[in-house]
Amino acid sequence: MRGLTILGSTGSIGLSTLRVIRAYPGEFAVRGLACRGNLVELSEQIAQFSPEAVAVASEKSYASPEYLELKKRYPGVSFFEGEEGILELVRRDADVLVSAIVGAAGLRPNLAALPHVRRLALANKETLVMAGDLFMHRVRDHEVELLPVDSEHSAIFLLLDMLPKRDVRRIILTASGGSLRGKKKEELASITPAEALAHPTWDMGNKITIDSSTLMNKGLEVIEAHHLFGLSYDDISVIIHPESIVHSLVETIDGAIYAHMGVTDMAFPILNALFFPEKRANPFGRLDLAKQGAIHFHMHDEEAFPALELCYRAGRRGGTTPAVLNAANEECVHAFLRGELPLTGIAETVEKIIDEHATVEDPDIEEIFSADRWARERAHAVMNMCGR
Repeated sequence: MRGLTILGSTGSIGLSTLRVIRAYPGEFAVRGLACRGNLVELSEQIAQFSPEAVAVASEKSYASPEYLELKKRYPGVSFFEGEEGILELVRRDADVLVSAIVGAAGLRPNLAALPHVRRLALANKETLVMAGDLFMHRVRDHEVELLPVDSEHSAIFLLLDMLPKRDVRRIILTASGGSLRGKKKEELASITPAEALAHPTWDMGNKITIDSSTLMNKGLEVIEAHHLFGLSYDDISVIIHPESIVHSLVETIDGAIYAHMGVTDMAFPILNALFFPEKRANPFGRLDLAKQGAIHFHMHDEEAFPALELCYRAGRRGGTTPAVLNAANEECVHAFLRGELPLTGIAETVEKIIDEHATVEDPDIEEIFSADRWARERAHAVMNMCGR
C-alpha cells in the first residue's frame, strides 16, 4: 500500500482525491492531510482515513477551541500548525504527494517535499509559474516523478506519452471561457463577484474561478505547460471550448490533431496522476458522445480578456516576471472579491506592475520571493492610487 499525503485536503482537488482513494480501497494509506482552516471537514477526514499527521495553516483556526478539541479527540495523530507546520508535514516520507494548495503558498512546501516523495501530483500551477526553471531542475535532481493534475495538462501529458516528440508541432490548451464567456469589454466593468463566480462547468475555489473568468487561469496554465513539457511559447496555443469535454489537444507535424476527451470530473486527472502508467476501471462515469451532441471551438476576445496575452508576455520575459504577474494577480483578485476593484481592474493593474518590474534573470528562490513581495506591495499601492 502506497503512502499518500494531500496538501489542500478540504478543497475541491483534495476532496476529489479522497473520492478516488475511496474508490480503490487497499491501494493507498493516507499518511498526511493539510488544510487551511476547515476543521469540520478535516475532522471527518481524520475519522475516515486515520492519517499519521495533519497540518492546519490558518492561525485563526489552530488557535480556536475547536482545534484544541480536535487534538484531544485524536491523540495518536501528530498535529502541526502554520506555514512551518505544512513544511514539517511534507518532510515526512510519502510515496505520493498531492499538492492542491492554491496560490503562491504552495511553492515552499513543494520545494521542501522533493527529497521526501517519489511522485508529486501537482495541482498547484503557481509553483511552476513562479519558479519553473528552478523547480524543474530540483525535480530532476531528486528524481521525482512529476504528474500534472490540472485537467488540461493531464490530457497533454497522456497524449504526448503516446506520440514521438519529433512528431509534435504544438499543443492546444482548451478553456471553458469561464462564467463570462461571450461578454464584451464594455460589459465587464460592472460584473459583480457573484456573477464572476458562477462557473458553468467546473466546481472550483473562488480564486481559480475568478482567474477562469478573466482567462488569467489559462494564461498561468500556458506558463505551466511551458515548463512541464519543455515547449516554447510559440508552440502552445489556447482555444475556447465551452463544453469542456475536450480537455486539450496535440497537433502533429502532418496536421493531425489528437484530442483527449472525457466527462468534466477532476477524478479523472487525479486518477491518472495517482496510477500512471496503469489504467484502472472507471467508476466515475463515461462520456456519451451521441448524448453530448455538438461541441464548439472559437478564439477568445483579446480586447475583452487581455490577461491571457499578459501571461504570454510574462512567460517570454521569464526570470522573476511570472512571479510578479502571479503575485499581483492574487492581490487584485482578492480586492475584486472584496468589492474594492472592478473586474477589468485586475488585468489593468497586473499589466502596470509587470511593465514596471525590472526582471531578474535566472533568479534564486529568495529573489523569487522578493519579487513576489514587491509585486504585492506595488499592487496595493497602484490600487490605492486608482481609488480602487
